[in-house]
Amino acid sequence: MTGSFNRRQLILLAVLCLAAIPYFTRLGASSLWDANEAFYTETPREMIESGDLVNPSFNYQPRFNKPPLAYWIVAAFYKLFGVSATWERLAMTLAAMAMIATAFLLGRLLFSIEAGLYAALALAIAPRFLMFSRRIMIDVYMAMFMAAVLLFFALAEARPNERRRYLTLMYVAVGLGVMTKGPAAAVLPAFVFVIYFALHRELRRLRSLMLPYGALIVAAMVSPWYLAIYEQHGWHYISTFLLKDNLSRYTQPVWGPRRGLFFYIPVIIGDMFPWSLFLIPVLFIAARRWLGTSRLIERLRRNRPLPAETTRRRANEGVADSTEARLQRLCLIWVAVIVIFFSLSQNKEDLYVLPIYPAVAALVGAFLAQAARLDASSLLITWTRWTVAVMGFLIATTGAGLLYLFAHASADYRFDGARALGFVLMCGGLIAFVLVWSKSRRLAVPAVALTLIAFNWLFVWRTLPDFERFKPVRPLCARIQADAPADALVGYYRYAAPSMVFYLRRQVFEYYQPEELLTAFATGRAVYCLMLADEYETLKPQLPPQASVLASRPVFQVKLKSILDKKEPPQLLLITNKGGAEFAQ
Repeated sequence: MTGSFNRRQLILLAVLCLAAIPYFTRLGASSLWDANEAFYTETPREMIESGDLVNPSFNYQPRFNKPPLAYWIVAAFYKLFGVSATWERLAMTLAAMAMIATAFLLGRLLFSIEAGLYAALALAIAPRFLMFSRRIMIDVYMAMFMAAVLLFFALAEARPNERRRYLTLMYVAVGLGVMTKGPAAAVLPAFVFVIYFALHRELRRLRSLMLPYGALIVAAMVSPWYLAIYEQHGWHYISTFLLKDNLSRYTQPVWGPRRGLFFYIPVIIGDMFPWSLFLIPVLFIAARRWLGTSRLIERLRRNRPLPAETTRRRANEGVADSTEARLQRLCLIWVAVIVIFFSLSQNKEDLYVLPIYPAVAALVGAFLAQAARLDASSLLITWTRWTVAVMGFLIATTGAGLLYLFAHASADYRFDGARALGFVLMCGGLIAFVLVWSKSRRLAVPAVALTLIAFNWLFVWRTLPDFERFKPVRPLCARIQADAPADALVGYYRYAAPSMVFYLRRQVFEYYQPEELLTAFATGRAVYCLMLADEYETLKPQLPPQASVLASRPVFQVKLKSILDKKEPPQLLLITNKGGAEFAQ
C-alpha cells in the first residue's frame, strides 16, 4: 500500500468531494419525514424542554423503546445551534460522512489508498444511502458504530503492534452502538469474529480479544443509564425494551409486514445500486481464492509444495493468504452474518442491514482498484468490462423509464427536474456502456460515478424541494397554529403524522378507532384532526353538524399504476368543529 496520492487518486478525491456536497445541501428545506425522523427530532427537544436527559419522551409520554444516545447527540446540536430540523439532519449527515470514511479506511486496508477512494465514492454516490442520511436518524448512527467495530477489529488484525489500542476503540464503538439501539451492536460482531476465527482454524485467538477488558468498557458506558432507569422505574422499562422491542421482534411476527427469507437480496441490490452489481465478481473471485488458498495450505502442511509455475500463477492471482486476503474474507463474513441473521428474523426492515454497506463498498473498491492496475489479470478485466456494461445498460434503461413515466404522468406527479434526472441517467449510462468497449475503458467507471453525482445534485436541488407539495403535515400544522385555541384537541386519525408534535409544540392525539374521534368531538372542545378524505367520507354522517374541512393537501401515492393511470393523489384533510369551508385550501 502506498502512503501518498498519485494523480489518479487526486482525481478520485476531487470526485469524492463533489459526491459529498449534496449531503450538506438544503438540510432544512424539507419538512420532517413521518414517522421515523419525527421521533428523533422531537424527543431531544422534549428532553431539553424538560431538562431531563435520562427519561426520553415523545408526545410528552415516556418513550423507552430505544436507548438514548441518538437523542443525546441531537440534543447537543440543539443546545449549540438551536432547535431545528437542520441541525438534526446535520447530525445524520456527519454520521453518514463517518460511514464513508470507514469505507475508505476499510478499502485501504483491503488493498490500497485507491481502493479506499473507490470504496468511499461507491458509498457516497449511492442514491439510496444519500436519502437514508437525510431522514433516518437512529439506523444511520447504529450503522456507523457497528461499521466502526468492524474497522477497529480489522486494524487490530492488520497492525498487531497496536492491537490493544484498536481493540479498546472497538469496545468503545460497541458500547456506543448498544447505547444507540441495544444489544444487537454487541451480539452481531461477536458472531462475525467467532466465525472469522473458526474458518481460519484459530478459535484459540478469541483469547487475544481481551474479552474481560472489553466487557468492562462496555459495562462502564452502558450501565449508568440503565441504573438510573432502574432506580426511578424498576425493571419495567428495561425488561420491556430488551424482551418486547428486541427479542420478540426477532422471534415473533408481531410488527410490520410479513417478508420472505430472501427479502434482503433485492434490498442490497437496490440500496447500493449500481455498485452492488460488483458483488457477483467479488464473491466469485473470493471463493476462487479461498479454495486456492485452502489447497495451498493443505499441501504445505503435508510437505508437498506445488510446482513453481503453479505457485507463481496463484501468487499473481492473489491466492496467497495475505493480511489483505484475510481482511477481505472478514468483510465478506460481516456481510453474510448480518444478512443471514436478519433474514431469519420474523420482522424484517430494509434498514436493519445498513451496517454492511461500508464493508460492501470496501470490497467493491478493492476489486476496482485491482482491475485498474496495469498488470491486472485478464479475469479481473473481463469481469469489470461486463459488470460496467450491465451497469451502463441498467442506468440508461432507468433513465429512459423515468423519461417515459413523467412524460405520461398527470400534472400532479410531474416533479420539477424529474425529466432532467431521466435524461442524465440515460445519457450517462449510454456513455459508460460505449466507453467500456472502447480504448478508453478506464473512463467507464468515472463516467458512472459522475452520472450518479449529477443525479444526486439534481435530485437534492430541484426534485426533493418540489416533493414538499406532497408532504402536508407542516403546512396544515401552520393552519392549526393560527386557528386553534390553547385548550383544543389536536391530532390525527388513521394517518401517521407524529411530526405534528414537533411543529405544534404540544401533545397530540393518535386515534385509530371511530369511537375515539367521536368522543373527542362530543367533549365540546375545539377539535382539529388530520385524516384522509376517504376516512372523512366514511365518518361524515356520524360527525356533529358543525364539523367541516378547514384545509386539504395532496399526499403522494407511491404506486406506479396510480401515476400511469393519472389518478389524482389522495387528499389529507384538516377537520375541525370550529368552522371552515369544505375543502378550503
